[in-house]
Amino acid sequence: MKTSQNGITLIKSFEGLRLSAYRCPAGHLTIGYGHTSNVHEGMTITEQQAEKLLKQDIYFAELAVDMLGKLTQNQYDALVSFVFNVGNRAFSSSRLRRYVLANPNDPAIRQEFLRWIYITVKGKKQVSKGLQNRRHAESNLYFNTEIS
Repeated sequence: MKTSQNGITLIKSFEGLRLSAYRCPAGHLTIGYGHTSNVHEGMTITEQQAEKLLKQDIYFAELAVDMLGKLTQNQYDALVSFVFNVGNRAFSSSRLRRYVLANPNDPAIRQEFLRWIYITVKGKKQVSKGLQNRRHAESNLYFNTEIS
């Protein structure tokens, strides 16, 4: 399965496009559409490079979601957005992943999305309004049975 345009649009809407390296609210150097690997201070890229990095990052998120078995397109897109944001390692040990593996239609999955709304700032965990909004959008997409 591949991420649909709907899923890509969701990721882009929350990541935004930045062509110069910046520190995200969690303090990670970031560029493009939320790309964090091998980013350095002062780095700049073109929009075409940002699109290429996005495709690469989505590919790695898709690998993690592909292991979950049969999902609807909406479920797949929502989980790819989630993995894109939190990373494969965090997702692989998450309760969200375990719930999806056990029963992809379990209503408790909505609450598992909503547990991932915190960032650490100066050593203290705090709720991120941006992550709250993203998790609501992802969980709503996940449980949307309309074809995307």
